[in-house]
Amino acid sequence: MKFAICNETFEGTSHREGLQLAKELGYTGVEVAPFTLGTYAQDISPLARREYRSMVSDLGMEIIGLHWLLAKTAGFHLTTDDVAVRGKTADYLKQLIELCSDLGGTLMVLGSPAQRNFVAPMTHAQAVDNALDVLRRVVPDLLASNVRLAIEPLGPQEGNFLNHASEARSMIEAIGSPAVGLHLDVKAMSTEGIAIDKIIRDQADLMLHFHANDPNKLGPGMGDIDQAPIFQALHDVQYGGWVSVEVFDYSPGVDAILRTSMQTMQRCCTLAQASSSLGNG
Repeated sequence: MKFAICNETFEGTSHREGLQLAKELGYTGVEVAPFTLGTYAQDISPLARREYRSMVSDLGMEIIGLHWLLAKTAGFHLTTDDVAVRGKTADYLKQLIELCSDLGGTLMVLGSPAQRNFVAPMTHAQAVDNALDVLRRVVPDLLASNVRLAIEPLGPQEGNFLNHASEARSMIEAIGSPAVGLHLDVKAMSTEGIAIDKIIRDQADLMLHFHANDPNKLGPGMGDIDQAPIFQALHDVQYGGWVSVEVFDYSPGVDAILRTSMQTMQRCCTLAQASSSLGNG
């Protein structure tokens, strides 16, 4: 497993200094929220894209790709009945694919609850159909750019669209493209009523990316969730992708978030490896 940090963690501080500390602690990847570089993708100049990519590379790290794709934007929505808005949303996702590629990334995580939730009398099935209309339009661009889209289930505290990994799975299977897969997040999975490690095992074949955190909005090891079974499941399914730390409460400070999260993840990986060795013995 490879460990990354979401770059909005450094908002209000020096990204370079934050990333330098992250690298020293063992993080090798960076996941970028577009709003940290500009409100809209088109606001981020070619020069700004090159400079950010170079900064990360100079620190010996890698840009994974993007998340919070539609956050802090206006005029876009994934599940709306408004055909024109769905068209604009698809076009904007194509701009984000270009941004991701320019930064050297190969992955985009689709969460952005405010731009996907639906209201009655629309049903969840109708919302899925509208979302499929948007996402099918961007599949050719994903394939052409070698960028994959990871659809993220979110808990009911975030909204009402794709609250369960099984719902995201159905939508991914309906799209039927290797460019579209599943993203799993500890905080979101904690609301499903199913053991988190079971969700990981059940959905492993579609999983492209993983967010490590806690329902308390802090990093792994900073709340009540036992992370050991989670990392055991990741180990057992031979997940070789990125594990990004995504927090929503920055009050402990960058140093504490980075250190505690990494210490927890490394400890759990060591335990998982030891457990597997004993089992094979």
